[in-house]
Amino acid sequence: MGIFSINEKDRNQWRNPQPRRALPSAHYRDRTETTESFSLDFTAVEENMDNFMTQVKNLAQSLYPCSAQKLDYEMKLHFLENTSVTCNDGTPAGYYLKESKGSRRWLIFLEGGWYCFNKENCDSRYETMRRLMSSSKWPQTKTGTGILSSLPEENPHWWNANMVFIPYCSSDVWSGATPKTDQNDYAFMGSLIIKEVVKDLLTKGLDNAKILLLSGSSAGGTGVLLNVDPVSELLEELGHTNIQVRGLSDSGWFLDNKQYRCTDCVDTINCAPTEVIKRGIKYWGGVVPERCRQAYEGKEWNCFFGYKVYPTIKRPVFIVQWLFDEAQLTVDNIHLTGQPVQEGQWRYIQNLGTELRNTLKDVPAMFAPACLSHEFITRNYWTDVHVKGTSLPRALHCWDRSLQENSRNNKSPPKGCPVHLIDSCPWPHCNPTCPTIRDQSTGQEMNVIQFLMHMGFDVQKMAHQQGMDPSKLLGMLSSGS
Repeated sequence: MGIFSINEKDRNQWRNPQPRRALPSAHYRDRTETTESFSLDFTAVEENMDNFMTQVKNLAQSLYPCSAQKLDYEMKLHFLENTSVTCNDGTPAGYYLKESKGSRRWLIFLEGGWYCFNKENCDSRYETMRRLMSSSKWPQTKTGTGILSSLPEENPHWWNANMVFIPYCSSDVWSGATPKTDQNDYAFMGSLIIKEVVKDLLTKGLDNAKILLLSGSSAGGTGVLLNVDPVSELLEELGHTNIQVRGLSDSGWFLDNKQYRCTDCVDTINCAPTEVIKRGIKYWGGVVPERCRQAYEGKEWNCFFGYKVYPTIKRPVFIVQWLFDEAQLTVDNIHLTGQPVQEGQWRYIQNLGTELRNTLKDVPAMFAPACLSHEFITRNYWTDVHVKGTSLPRALHCWDRSLQENSRNNKSPPKGCPVHLIDSCPWPHCNPTCPTIRDQSTGQEMNVIQFLMHMGFDVQKMAHQQGMDPSKLLGMLSSGS
């Protein structure tokens, strides 16, 4: 999307602090000896969860060398038991699962991938992006990345959870409840697919879960906002009142703002966000959470916009949102082509960051870096981006702790464990830990000065006018001065 693409950072950049006590030496790990007890240093765990998990994995593999070859990181495809709940074209819907037998934590991820809102653009989507409308070509297995990874170094806090990936094949922002009939060319059953997956998982160990984290990116991120309460209510109806349901919404917090350049609503990319949803919700037979439906009766399309639906949600939800989201800019008709951005576009982009920041100010748990990008939690660089010195996995760990302590009636969040993280600097990529940008026309990586100049912002000239060094000006911009 646009001219830029993210260069995934080298995974060898891990710099974990050393634990206070070394693991037992090889001599004590000799399996010919009688049973030996090991003292693991739990004092360092709170600060170095990633490091601790790596120790545990290394210890397990050294004790059982053959198990290292047998570790299975892949999620396996399962089709729904209820075959009447389908993808757009009537093929069976399903999910990928990697079980983690000892864990009572479950992570369900909703895939993203835009939408279609009338017969014409759904037909076109079926021709060009069939896997988002049909299960006929889905592979048998899938390997998780980012928060779905089973590697502690890539996923320090959730690597050992039961992982579920639900492919997006309903094109309805996970909201539809309409089957395929002689009158309807396509089924739109996104909200029903989620419920059926949850019912299937109850027979595979979810019934014993302590925590269910419903997560998703892009349209899947909006799907989390629409479905986190209904999923919790479904589990309660089925008698599973002990499962704590939470949400993690990534890149799904869209604004119903005015486009930079208004265009006719012909296709998905150019249609204004509000217009898409108004048309889509009718075409899909879309359903929204009950409390939001009551708040916006007759105008239920409002519930697809994060800042409007969020105050009506009962369950805890963590929001992850780039302040300069590429998908938002696309629907707002800011197309970042090879030409430098004009002054009006540059102002629009900055204002977008300000507007987004304003809608997030009352959200207690969130991570919002000032980067130009889209989707985050399944990228393998998701541990590398920091806001105010804290990474997203660390913030999610803090959030988990604060929810545990709140359930013990202690309202104050743990000290030194931040969960409300938003960049204050005003430009795209003013955060130095943002993912690397490439100029797609040349394939070259761009540094921040080159990127800002491409965006029409002349760092050198402005620094000269202020009588300062360009790098000093960049430092000031990055700190929000």
